[in-house]
Amino acid sequence: MRKVNVREARERIGLLLDAVEAGEEVVITRRGRPVARLSGVGDTGRDRPQFPDRRGFRAQLPPARENAVNIVRGIRDERD
Repeated sequence: MRKVNVREARERIGLLLDAVEAGEEVVITRRGRPVARLSGVGDTGRDRPQFPDRRGFRAQLPPARENAVNIVRGIRDERD
């Protein structure tokens, strides 16, 4: 377990994250007292659920009559 102070953590966050990714635990201290712990989260996202595929839904939508740019400009001009 590596201990670093806040200033060093700010300056070397990239290196600390590399160490954490490699399995090391890092404790951040303020005035010599531990205040935070950096540790890995395990797998890098392979178990995370994927966003659902929306292609089928989009294919069912009717084509837009007007493009979004013109709609937003119209709304903005109404406010002025």
